[in-house]
Amino acid sequence: MSLVSRWFRIPFWQRVLAGFVLGALAGWAIGETAAAWFQPLGTLYVTLIKMIATPLVFFAVINAVASLHGQQSVAALGGRTFAWFAATAALAVGVALAVGAVMQPGLGLGELAVAESYVEKVVPGPVAVLLDVVPANPFAALAEGKILQVIFFAGLVGFALVKLGEKTAKLRALAGEASDVMIQVTRFVLEVTPIGTFGLIAALVGSYGFERLLPLGGFVVALYLACALHIVFVYGGLLLAHGLNPLRFLRGALPAMQVAFVASSSFAALPASLRAATHALGVKQEYAAFAVPLGASIKMDGCGAIFPTLTAMFVAQYFGIELSASQYFVILLASVLGSFGTAGVPGTAMVMATVVLSSAGLPLEGIGYLVAIDRVLDMMRTMTNVTGQVLVPVLVAKETGLLDQAVYDRATGDIGLDDAAPRA
Repeated sequence: MSLVSRWFRIPFWQRVLAGFVLGALAGWAIGETAAAWFQPLGTLYVTLIKMIATPLVFFAVINAVASLHGQQSVAALGGRTFAWFAATAALAVGVALAVGAVMQPGLGLGELAVAESYVEKVVPGPVAVLLDVVPANPFAALAEGKILQVIFFAGLVGFALVKLGEKTAKLRALAGEASDVMIQVTRFVLEVTPIGTFGLIAALVGSYGFERLLPLGGFVVALYLACALHIVFVYGGLLLAHGLNPLRFLRGALPAMQVAFVASSSFAALPASLRAATHALGVKQEYAAFAVPLGASIKMDGCGAIFPTLTAMFVAQYFGIELSASQYFVILLASVLGSFGTAGVPGTAMVMATVVLSSAGLPLEGIGYLVAIDRVLDMMRTMTNVTGQVLVPVLVAKETGLLDQAVYDRATGDIGLDDAAPRA
């Protein structure tokens, strides 16, 4: 048996884990120069993922809208999906409030210096955000990777294909074939994940010393704990309430979670999320192709709910501000609604924190303290985001009969890459 065959016989998640561990060891052993040595591997991997994300979403959404016609109303499915997005975000805020109250990460830190790299971001209003969903130039949206605009335009194209009926039967078939081609390309690119993981983690560990993390270690621990509790107890509880095994969900979603953790990008994890939802967890492709990309744009339990809430409590504790009941309510409301309103804005987590602090009347300078450790925080935040982006389609699919229970029940840590691998 050749070395290549042996490599592809190892489960995907184990290959990614090996890349993570070896990358951490390499970064620790080599130090700061690890970034120069290994960052190109991580950069190449992220670029490959970004390369496939937009065409994958474009053809998948066209195919999804056309395929859903005659099965279930897209509006009804969309309403259900949005409702679960909001409900899980509200629960995430509750978890963050509880962890912040118990751990109090803002106390006992002495005087911290605001990171020089912090620049306050301009937050667009809700009207501007809604208008930005409609692309002035759909080809520019495709070229620039503006996912919400791509979804909007692709949805219109899909509805037009359905409306024209038999006149566009060949085009509908072509859209389905194009979607299949992009899924196959995705499988090829995902095979690079272990190498990309090695490069990203080696560069991260080599670049960041413990001296930058220790003063804010309590906040790091609080965020990681809140995210872990949300994934295990909130997501796990919702799965149990729907008669689904949480361990099988985590096993099936693991590849997407791993990509999200090392790449710190929901869009970078989008191809893996789609594969996990459909191949490993049994969500029908027609619905997953609509819900998962939408979630990657606006479903951010880690960045949009947990992080801003913990940041608000951190700032209040550091500055000795006693939060009132009305401020707690504002934090809850701003975190849930604001996560939808800041979709597509670069630096979403910091933007969301700005929204929540401003709404609750807390000092915005507090955000600057966290910039130095943001990369470490972003890994766990994004993994939580992506887990939720896979979870909600599973819940809705279960409720609407769009879940293949047999596929879900045999969920493994793989996402169907084996048949795309080279053979000996």
